[in-house]
Amino acid sequence: MKIPDFEVIFTTAFEKYAIKAIKFSSLDYLLKPIDLEELKAAVDKARGRMDTSVYRQQIETLMQNLGQGRRKQEKICLATTAGMEFILIKDVIFCKADGSYTSFTLKDGSSLLVSKHLKEYENLLSDHQFMRVHNSYLINLKEVKKYIKSDGGYIIMSNDMHVSISPRKKEDLLYSMRRL
Repeated sequence: MKIPDFEVIFTTAFEKYAIKAIKFSSLDYLLKPIDLEELKAAVDKARGRMDTSVYRQQIETLMQNLGQGRRKQEKICLATTAGMEFILIKDVIFCKADGSYTSFTLKDGSSLLVSKHLKEYENLLSDHQFMRVHNSYLINLKEVKKYIKSDGGYIIMSNDMHVSISPRKKEDLLYSMRRL
């Protein structure tokens, strides 16, 4: 596959799977009808891209994710202060809200700070067995090691981190864990 040497901004009237693939790849998209201010911002952002290797990785991630069709995406692109990180979704243990930022904790013990709200990742990762169990936590259900009933209920993740469970989310969590 030949990688284009130009920037791409997607426009769509809304196609659920394409939008998710684009978001996973951290590329821009505009919903129709196109707002002039959003178009200007997207073009400015496209002009500002300087690192073509990052852009190539974004396009490759998008193509892989689109190739998945109705299957689930395997990678997500995270924009950090240092640049773009392309990680496997299965390597995420949990995400934690940190004001208007989100901290990703990974299986290798590292963490990444991304300047997007946890809510955006909740929407992206909900199809990948991730669940919001607390106002501040989005967890990978496959990485839950133990559920503890005492102290209002909490879970222990595969990295031994303790995560509180909101009382409103407790039943949903238990139901989801039984379905794994």
